[in-house]
Amino acid sequence: MLMIGKKLTAHQRLSKALVDILAVERFTALSGVLLLVGHRIQNADDPKAKTGTACTNGIECVYAEKFVESLNDAELRFLILHETYHCMFKHLTTWEHLYEEDPSLANQACDHVINLFLLDAAEEISNLNATLRNFMAMPSCGGCADKRFAGMDAAKIFRILKQEQDQQQQPQQPQDQGQGEGQGDGDGCDGCDGKSDKNDVSENSSGGTPPKNKAPQGFDDHDWEGAAELSDEQKAEIGRKMDEAVRQGALLAGKVGSGGMREMEDLLKSKVRWQDALREYLHSVCTGKDFSTWRRPNRRYLSAGIYMPSGVSEVIGEIVIGVDTSGSIGGQEIAQFLGEIAGICETVRPEAVRLLYWDTQVCKDERYTQDQLDTLTKTTKPEGGGGTSPDCVPMYLNANNMKPQVCVMLTDGYVGNNWGDNWPCPVLWCVVGNASAEATTGKTIHVEWDR
Repeated sequence: MLMIGKKLTAHQRLSKALVDILAVERFTALSGVLLLVGHRIQNADDPKAKTGTACTNGIECVYAEKFVESLNDAELRFLILHETYHCMFKHLTTWEHLYEEDPSLANQACDHVINLFLLDAAEEISNLNATLRNFMAMPSCGGCADKRFAGMDAAKIFRILKQEQDQQQQPQQPQDQGQGEGQGDGDGCDGCDGKSDKNDVSENSSGGTPPKNKAPQGFDDHDWEGAAELSDEQKAEIGRKMDEAVRQGALLAGKVGSGGMREMEDLLKSKVRWQDALREYLHSVCTGKDFSTWRRPNRRYLSAGIYMPSGVSEVIGEIVIGVDTSGSIGGQEIAQFLGEIAGICETVRPEAVRLLYWDTQVCKDERYTQDQLDTLTKTTKPEGGGGTSPDCVPMYLNANNMKPQVCVMLTDGYVGNNWGDNWPCPVLWCVVGNASAEATTGKTIHVEWDR
């Protein structure tokens, strides 16, 4: 049926916008990700509405019908790309611990990263093709895009925002973060109900400074709770599929002569320092309970409408470092890794560090107290040299009734599907020299040694 002269529905506009994006050479490399991620319209009468604007759980993007109708075509394309980038960057799984620390700042940090990329892309497209000068534009109800954060990842932006918030020294009253269905998480537009308010555009969208005590807010919601409901296996599978979609898109862009996408090249090169990611993870899981604070309400009780203080501690308990000594990781790598761990321990201040050297079994168990950490790399004596079975570590921990705050595993990742189970604590895998390896449990960081 011809649609000439007829107004397109929100569903039709969504489909058209996706086709329009794929037709632009600048986004050719995004084709694999756009096709992997689900995009759907949330009808206005949906009793299980997830958002009043748009949101994603990392694999599906949902757009509120009324909000889509309020946007022009350029804003809708920007919105679709914004949600898709959240998925491509794996924001809702990679930075879940930032959300646990401060939902609002986590949302802002992730949005700054994406919007800065998209604003640069809009300028590139305009400069290369005059007919596409108005191809995409940030929704007029505002967004986070402070140019001083250009080139930073969400974690670094979060820490800067957190430091600035703390420096203001203004006690924050507990507020409902929107835990129920149909609720946002505090990151949607201020009163954004499908009506754009051009006066609400963040001054930071042009690189300026926002009004004092008024942080710029985003134009979408982030479904952190939906992402958290995914199992570790589902998250790992989605991560593998997303990585493959990125590689396929980059390959296609090369074949059609596209100039590529800087943000996708960054993903392929994995420029985030593994040391920074490791420190960030340790900070997120190693939290004590020495005293309580009302500054961040305990999320466990929020859904029941009860405000309770969260625990804060300057001292954490014992952490375990499991080092693969199966023979494929040499002494130089082990020494460098342990040296970095010593520095990390100074930062997070554990009560003790236990080193477990393992191959098919735990070959050596060494324990270092706080006053011994500075001599750790000089006194440790690695043992091993057999096969590779990381499941021996959780078996050893359980057999000896050890429940550390976290276990950091260093390995080359050539373990098949044997990543162990029944871990008594959070586990972080630092995989060396094996970019395709992804643990089926816990979190994986890929390590590139400085040589």
